[in-house]
Amino acid sequence: MIDSHHHLWNYTEEEFSWIEAEHVRRSFLAPELDTLLEENQVDGAVAVQARCCLEENDFLLQQADQSSKIKGVVGWADLKAADVSEQLAAYAGDPRFVGVREITQGAADEEYLSNPDFDRGVRALGEKGLVYDVLIFQNQLDVATAFIDRHPEQQFVLDHGAKPEIRAASFPDAWEAGIRDLAKREHLVCKISGLVTEVRDASWDETLMRRYLEVLLESFGPQRLMFGSDWPVSLMASSYKKWKDCVTEFSSSLSIDEQEAIHTETATKIYRLTQ
Repeated sequence: MIDSHHHLWNYTEEEFSWIEAEHVRRSFLAPELDTLLEENQVDGAVAVQARCCLEENDFLLQQADQSSKIKGVVGWADLKAADVSEQLAAYAGDPRFVGVREITQGAADEEYLSNPDFDRGVRALGEKGLVYDVLIFQNQLDVATAFIDRHPEQQFVLDHGAKPEIRAASFPDAWEAGIRDLAKREHLVCKISGLVTEVRDASWDETLMRRYLEVLLESFGPQRLMFGSDWPVSLMASSYKKWKDCVTEFSSSLSIDEQEAIHTETATKIYRLTQ
């Protein structure tokens, strides 16, 4: 099994002030990750940026040096910069550097997703054979769809199912409609990750998650879905084991090949994981 989405950091209040839960306001590094994945029978993982600086790439690759589990790194580059190709070239030679992400969730459209300079940077990703991870809230689905349509040759990965607002008492129909439309783009796959921290209720269980997971499965199909934990951010709402068990239980009715796609093969293929 591959965990396609987790984070690592040396905690400082200045850099990680967005972390609200006291038990997550500490450092999370490769040795702890390896132990966690071993305990949960997860074979490999993709580390994803949490800071928007080139130093984040160096940090994550150094963590990968210390890990037997980290197979890939989704880092950061200033995709609007004139020297974006040079920034990417500094890392693209490392086979573990598999993609780039920008913190576009909640950002004004013109800042990133409808910005011509950002489009130019995304084209530079394609030239280097790198994936782009799309991080948005559910109300950004329309602009993200237009953005992805402008780059038909680029491989995209949608993080966290576009972060639907999850409640037992109501369901976000606009999110479902937007996801079903967006999923028609074959050059996009989706991570089953990061959903637990979008729950607006006091707690969650597999029954609450099932309808959201069904929408993602029906929209993308198992061959375009990948498991991810969003650990340690996910610890604000769930243990690692509880989320992994939720996804494996949900997918247990699928064929072995379909389960393998969600658990391992989609992430391995899209991120070209070779270790």
